[in-house]
Amino acid sequence: MTASPSVTPSPLERRLQLTVSIAEVEQEAQKRLQRISRSVKMPGFRPGKVPMKVVAQTYGAQAQSEAMNEVIGRVYGHAVVEQKLRVAGPPSIEPAKESSGSDQVLSFEAVVEVYPEIACPELAGVEIKRVICEITEADIDRTIETLRKQRTAFEDVSRPSQKGDRVMLDFTGEIDGVPFTGGSSENYAFVLGDGSMLKEFDEAATNMKSGETKTFPLQFPQDYHGKDVAGKLASFKIKIRSVGEPKIPSLDEAFVKTMGIESGDLATFREDVKKNLAREVTTRCKSKTKTAVMDALNQWASFEVPKALVQSESQRMADSTREDMAARGMNMKDVPIPADLFTEQATRRVKLGLLVGEIVRIKELRPTEAQIRAFVEELGSAYEKPDAFVNWFLGQPKQRAEAEAVVIEDNVVTWALSQAKVVDNPMTVEALMAEPGQAA
Repeated sequence: MTASPSVTPSPLERRLQLTVSIAEVEQEAQKRLQRISRSVKMPGFRPGKVPMKVVAQTYGAQAQSEAMNEVIGRVYGHAVVEQKLRVAGPPSIEPAKESSGSDQVLSFEAVVEVYPEIACPELAGVEIKRVICEITEADIDRTIETLRKQRTAFEDVSRPSQKGDRVMLDFTGEIDGVPFTGGSSENYAFVLGDGSMLKEFDEAATNMKSGETKTFPLQFPQDYHGKDVAGKLASFKIKIRSVGEPKIPSLDEAFVKTMGIESGDLATFREDVKKNLAREVTTRCKSKTKTAVMDALNQWASFEVPKALVQSESQRMADSTREDMAARGMNMKDVPIPADLFTEQATRRVKLGLLVGEIVRIKELRPTEAQIRAFVEELGSAYEKPDAFVNWFLGQPKQRAEAEAVVIEDNVVTWALSQAKVVDNPMTVEALMAEPGQAA
């Protein structure tokens, strides 16, 4: 059996001409039949006493197919080792267009992709924006105010409803005089002006007292999420059951205790808010800076990536999306999610993964045990029993692997910032929190 390289049609594709000895395949097939014969059961024969001729008649094709796959795999494996190929994904193997001319061997062609050759990036002169954020006393005040609003209680009032009130109502809706699915409810509550209801519905429920009723038209938007009613004109009838006036709790000892500060001390509470806010700000700054570094690395990386890896990552992302949507209660049974929808994002992920891996290898950026523990201890600081959390976390292989991956990326970010032209990008806490969180 032999293997030899041929013309390479693309930078990452390799074609191997494989020759397989027919005698070797036959020998392997006989070994398999021998193993089968020792345990096969057939009517009229005792186990292990079935004649080989009968075994071959029944299992010969199966043994031949398995033997062929075994020998081809062996030949392919030898070829990969001999030529020192770093393959990325399984090969595609088919009969060769031209045979060897011998009736003692079979010829095949294996097409496989290899990993690209990747150099460590030169980032000198590359500008990377590092996000920085300073917490002010006003930021702490604003955070405390948000916490108070989150614990707003509503007290029933007899006056007409206004923006900010919570109304409890019954409603029924019809289109062309016919009730429609999802168009009615009892004891439905929402806060006026919070954007949870369509504008016409919100306005209709405003300036109404408990016990009052009203009928009004409502034009559903063309892009409304409910396709059955999108763009249609409906008629709604509502009856107000109660109007609740918002009561934001006072910033006093009682409120502080509800926030987990047993002493009720305001100064202690304020310091706790500052610490938690600082943790969140640090996380977001690191995340945005990491994104900036990865964007810079992605722009530097000009190498091709193996299609097999992109296809695998695209499928993984499609499967993950399906699982996430199903977990949110959506019926995904007959909803196709083509993997090629994620090709662009998967290509970026694969490219960055390969580049980061090479940087880690060349620059020896593997995480130390101390770095991993420090990262986990930071996570544990938000828990009531941080030591117990750290011990549990480090004892879980999956969680530990995730921590290692984060620390590796942090090491790459630190290295990249030491090489590049870093420009600080100051942001206020308010602006930083207003932006959606970014994946590290």
